[in-house]
Amino acid sequence: MKKLLLLSIAFGFLLTSCGSKTQGELVGAKGKKWYPEKPYGMELIPQGAFIMGKSEEDMAKVMSAPTKTVTVRSFYMDDTEITNSEYRQFVEWVKDSITRTKLAILADELGLGPEDGGIGDYAFKDADTTKMSVYDKYMMDNYSGMGETGYEGRALNMDENLVWDTSDYPDEYYAEIMDSIYIPEEESYNGQRTVDVTILKYKYSWMDIEAAARSRSGSRKDFIRQEELEIYPDTTVWIRDFSYSYNEPMHNDYFWHDAYSDYPVVGVSWAQAKAFCNWRTKFKNDDQKDKGKQFVNQFRLPTEAEWEYAARGGIESGTYPWGGPYVISDTGCFMANFKPQRGDYAADTALYTVEAKSFEPNDYNLFNMAGNVSEWTNSSYDPNSYEYVSTMNPNAISGDNERKVIRGGSWKDVAYFLQVSTRDYEYQDSARSYIGFRTVQDFMGEEDPKGIR
Repeated sequence: MKKLLLLSIAFGFLLTSCGSKTQGELVGAKGKKWYPEKPYGMELIPQGAFIMGKSEEDMAKVMSAPTKTVTVRSFYMDDTEITNSEYRQFVEWVKDSITRTKLAILADELGLGPEDGGIGDYAFKDADTTKMSVYDKYMMDNYSGMGETGYEGRALNMDENLVWDTSDYPDEYYAEIMDSIYIPEEESYNGQRTVDVTILKYKYSWMDIEAAARSRSGSRKDFIRQEELEIYPDTTVWIRDFSYSYNEPMHNDYFWHDAYSDYPVVGVSWAQAKAFCNWRTKFKNDDQKDKGKQFVNQFRLPTEAEWEYAARGGIESGTYPWGGPYVISDTGCFMANFKPQRGDYAADTALYTVEAKSFEPNDYNLFNMAGNVSEWTNSSYDPNSYEYVSTMNPNAISGDNERKVIRGGSWKDVAYFLQVSTRDYEYQDSARSYIGFRTVQDFMGEEDPKGIR
């Protein structure tokens, strides 16, 4: 009997140890090998400390930026402002998604599927349950249709190309949906009927981590925020920003015409810039998921401290991104796009904005950190915030403060606003012809990586 017991123990030991590579040691849970990957169009800004604020005399006597030594962590930053072309990619994605949703809903109401052709080709993917995985079918049965419309959670058919040429519409139902995408016929003129931009709404959710971390009660769902907003830029800013001034060509052409594709997008509010960041994260992570890769960190607006640190380009106490204290180079050329003389906007060779990769970049290879367009940051504006923000990754953010910091100055500003330490603000729901933005992404790690791909 003892022999049988010993044999059983020995056999059990073999079962638990065979195939084990840990040999009973604490080696940690093994995941996939991970390498940092430099995002497209971004530059790595290494962690470091710097003197934030005005080290020189504040000529405007605002006194809102006293010097303070702070430290920021490593992050990636767009090497240019977000361009019209890049923002149009966001707009086109939203337009396509809304169109596909409308087509799928009508196909569902009509009981049509891919086997019926026409609008049925754009039916929800779950219209054919025979091709669904067990998990997808479970999720559809238990979670789809739980929103306001009853169609939330149902996957769109992204494989079928949308048809925009009216002569190729597959059936009358398709024509009906496309008709609802465009402005009413009575509002069109010169034979041009454009997309109704008021329907281009982006809906997303996010979690207020800071509020959740500081709260002593409440469940996770109490801190999930829902956002839905129109995302098309306000092109009327070119006229409304300047009274008794002829800027109609910019209103008509600046955002959509290919001639301006590489120019910075303007007419975008702080909320729209935040929505773009959310979409860019989703767009990238959808691709990561398809490739079986880990998700990337979210794209976001930079904090005020991150923006100033990046703008300085590693130059301590410089007045401008190129150092300073002058805005003209040794060869007599202006170093940025701004308003160099009273009433003379074109002395720097540009009347309005210039292409996003104009002028020389700073030492972090970032273009137009001074001039061209002012840039939204994620920080709220408080003239006294430097007195109380942390010295580690400082950020004064308040949901109750609708004034958001803008930095860098613009094509219509004087040189003072181009200084890396100058603070300015605009209300978060405002859109201007001289405000754009660029995004950042947190770097995974603390030290500067070697061999980033």
